[in-house]
Amino acid sequence: MTHATMGLDATPCTATRRRLLRTLGLLALPACLPCPAAPGDDPSYGPAECVVPAKPGGGFELSCALAREALQAVRPARPPLVSRYLPGGIGAVAFDRIATGRMGGPATLVAFSSGSLLNLAQGRFGPHSPSAVRWIATLGTDYGVIAVHRDAPFKTLGDLVAALRQDPARLTFGAGGTVGSQDWMKAALLVRAAGRDHKAMRFVAFEGGGEALAALQGRHVDLFPGDAAEALQALGGGAPLRFLAVLAETRLSAAMAGVPTAREQGVDLVWPTVRGLYLGADAPETAVRAWTEAFRQAVASPGYAALRERHGLYPFTLTGDSLEDFVRQRIEAYRHLADDLGLRRWAR
Repeated sequence: MTHATMGLDATPCTATRRRLLRTLGLLALPACLPCPAAPGDDPSYGPAECVVPAKPGGGFELSCALAREALQAVRPARPPLVSRYLPGGIGAVAFDRIATGRMGGPATLVAFSSGSLLNLAQGRFGPHSPSAVRWIATLGTDYGVIAVHRDAPFKTLGDLVAALRQDPARLTFGAGGTVGSQDWMKAALLVRAAGRDHKAMRFVAFEGGGEALAALQGRHVDLFPGDAAEALQALGGGAPLRFLAVLAETRLSAAMAGVPTAREQGVDLVWPTVRGLYLGADAPETAVRAWTEAFRQAVASPGYAALRERHGLYPFTLTGDSLEDFVRQRIEAYRHLADDLGLRRWAR
């Protein structure tokens, strides 16, 4: 790492500066960041953490695990990220606490997904705009999947569509998030593709994909319109699942190679789920730059592709201005989709 890369000065490092750099795992001994603004005369940032804004077992947990391993791969001597669980509103509680300054700082990252952007588009994260946080990096993308219990009568997506066409209320979808969440969107679009009113479907909301998959295993729900990576993790743990379709443009690779897309089966439904991390907007600019550079290095490292694939994700990495532009574009697209499905926007 060079001074030019990080925009570092050549003044002697203070203890505070060194603490921040060690927290981020970016200490380059000859150089240091300008001292960040922080309350107190002797701030202590503690170990860097990655907040999982849901219960264990879902995609947010996967994002923090990947972030931890990616940083460790390029900085093995630095302390690893510590995961902390903060469920509530599929990310709403964590976003509100970060946006209002009740949680956060330069050492607190929070996992987000496309579902987070969808909730922001509908005003479901409270009176906060996307600029209430700093978008640091995307780590990859997942894709939606339609899964059922291994013993379910449906062998193909066509079988399921036929059943939904007869009576969408006979089957129960179960997934992370309430009405208007991205899993609800997948279910609603699938019911629409069957020629029925999505308002007639039955949907049970869970606090994350892990809970929903457990309900599917117990036969408490019939269908899981979640994401491939979290479903694959459950399958690897012995969950009795069957995948009917993946919601990608083309077939995926590796463990999902044998699963046909929805498009192959006559249903034009594609749903990518981008996964990444954000930081509080009040974090010092030096910390934002340091984290951004850390993840640029991590995702560009030779071993990252294999690490990402091991976590069930596919290539999609953005940082900086490109990520900010992507967030704005996706939020606008989600607003149009929410309007089309008759979802009301919550006032900010």
